[in-house]
Amino acid sequence: MRKILIALVRFYQTGISPFLPPSCRYYPTCSSYMIQAIQKHGAIKGLAMGIGRILRCHPFIKGGYDPVPDHFTVFRNKSVDH
Repeated sequence: MRKILIALVRFYQTGISPFLPPSCRYYPTCSSYMIQAIQKHGAIKGLAMGIGRILRCHPFIKGGYDPVPDHFTVFRNKSVDH
């Protein structure tokens, strides 16, 4: 399941994202965050974390550095200085 999800995100990164204007307000990008979360927390939790990140990424938020936390959460990593 992990490999399939990561392959889908990689397809987005190489086949779709290059044709869209840059819009992610976070570092790492939402797609990279999704891959890292899946690798670190497994398919289900990583997918939930990635979807949570995508929902937080919109024009009305400052964004900034938001790495994948060591513990499972769908909220922004509050321990990182912005």
